[in-house]
Amino acid sequence: MICVGFEGPTVPPTLRELIHRGVRSVILFTRNYESPTQLTSLCHEIKSLRSLESDPVLICIDQEGGRVQRLREPFTIIPSMREIGRTNDPQLGRAIGELQARELRAVNIDMNLAPVLDVDSNPANPVIGERSFSRDPDRVATLGAAMIAGLQASADPIAACGKHFPGHGDTSIDSHLDLPRIGHTIDRLERVELPPFRAAIEANVAAIMTAHIVIESIDPDLPATISDRIITGILRRQLNFDRVIISDDLEMNAIANHFGIERAVVRGTLAGVDLFPICHQPQRQHQAIDGLIDAVERTEISIQQLERANQRLDRLFQQFVKPPQVWSQSTAEIIGCPKHQAIVERVRNRAPLVESVHQSSIVNRES
Repeated sequence: MICVGFEGPTVPPTLRELIHRGVRSVILFTRNYESPTQLTSLCHEIKSLRSLESDPVLICIDQEGGRVQRLREPFTIIPSMREIGRTNDPQLGRAIGELQARELRAVNIDMNLAPVLDVDSNPANPVIGERSFSRDPDRVATLGAAMIAGLQASADPIAACGKHFPGHGDTSIDSHLDLPRIGHTIDRLERVELPPFRAAIEANVAAIMTAHIVIESIDPDLPATISDRIITGILRRQLNFDRVIISDDLEMNAIANHFGIERAVVRGTLAGVDLFPICHQPQRQHQAIDGLIDAVERTEISIQQLERANQRLDRLFQQFVKPPQVWSQSTAEIIGCPKHQAIVERVRNRAPLVESVHQSSIVNRES
């Protein structure tokens, strides 16, 4: 239930210790990347720290497009979601998802923490902006579902993760820095913020990430990440989502400065979250594990709650976590290949795909 980040392009002793302690999910950043060859080997080593059959390790990354993509050249540089949104072309959205899946799977990555499903409803938003497909909820829903299909149903599928539930598009504070609060009613959420998440759920998205924001009309005391009213009440029961819920990074100031990471992991688990990224400090990663253990020993969290979370994670692992591949010439030919570049150019030129995505050479391993 803990997902960890680490420093540097090689596996440090701190990561080995955490994986041997039971961590099964790792998140990568630009700091971990030097080249596709190095990244393939790094992910291979991480996955090989545990049994590939009985204890697989999931590797995830934020490769949204635009200003949030951890892997740069020679990987295909993906346009921002706003640029994709301007095409209003679900086939292009799906094609982008497919090329991302193909390139990420080639270097042993199992999940892309994308697409962003926030609606760009506040021009002053400091953290979403061009990361959103559109100000139109229907367009966000359509293109988000298309990208999810591309990521998860391609020839080389990886898990998608829609974010940031229940919608970070109308905030004026960056949750990396402080805790945003918005006053929207449930009626407003139903009209604007929730339709993209409904569409993602209908598209069988593997996971949904929470937002560290307070919805005052629903839970004035707790941000969505640790709010039972929002996670269980809306996402689990109202939207009937029974797959993996991932929190945003608990080291962001919206959580770390207001609630503390140990307490946030416990409250988040009670609210219905399954996986908690803690992206930087090993000390905090161990504290989160200790906090969960202590809460179970004190019976604040039941074994049954942990089992439900682990069952959802097991299903995701079984579907999307794959054994690692070694670097090869065929891998080199996938990364940033001309066919992928052509898809990006169509987005930038706002040119629709003429052919069906299913017939496109992007899904043909032999192309």
